[in-house]
Amino acid sequence: MMHSSVAETNNQGIKESYERLEYLGDAVLGMVVAEYLYSQYPFKEEGFLTEIRSKIVSREALNNLGQKIGLRELVQYNQRNRTSKSVYGDALEALVGAVHLDHGFKFCRNFVINRLIKPHYDLKDLITTISNFKSKLLEWSQKENVDLRFEIVDEEDRKFTAQVFLDDKPKSKGFGFSKKKAEQDAARRTYQQLKLPE
Repeated sequence: MMHSSVAETNNQGIKESYERLEYLGDAVLGMVVAEYLYSQYPFKEEGFLTEIRSKIVSREALNNLGQKIGLRELVQYNQRNRTSKSVYGDALEALVGAVHLDHGFKFCRNFVINRLIKPHYDLKDLITTISNFKSKLLEWSQKENVDLRFEIVDEEDRKFTAQVFLDDKPKSKGFGFSKKKAEQDAARRTYQQLKLPE
């Protein structure tokens, strides 16, 4: 449970951190979640399955889950390190990778489904909540033949302001500490302003 920011270098010149396990766990977790959703929703199309999977394995969701299951007490990292925002989600992926190596795919699959997904995710809730307003707004604009664009109109103290334009008419503004988050916020506000179904 050592992040590379505090890990020591071994005799081969390799930092003994959990990052290699994280790489493996990321792949295993994606596979297990994809297969689980595929079997849970046999009549749903690919887009639906992809959206739900992305909500389960998003960086924010994995960070929250990592903290819920107690990784905050186990992970060691340099708290001044900029990557610390994702440290618990990364460590969770490393844990999944370690379980897979120690016990094999079948055991790991049961671990992910019964210890991580079922107790900590409400699939019905995930289905009814839109997290990617930008993609939903894009879908709506294509369907309605409306020209949609996002523009960063301000940046101050690393805080961005994004504005949505529909057919070159300005709509809602959104704010965030990254361009992506500002655009998502602007999309959410526009989506709600247009009173589109959530």
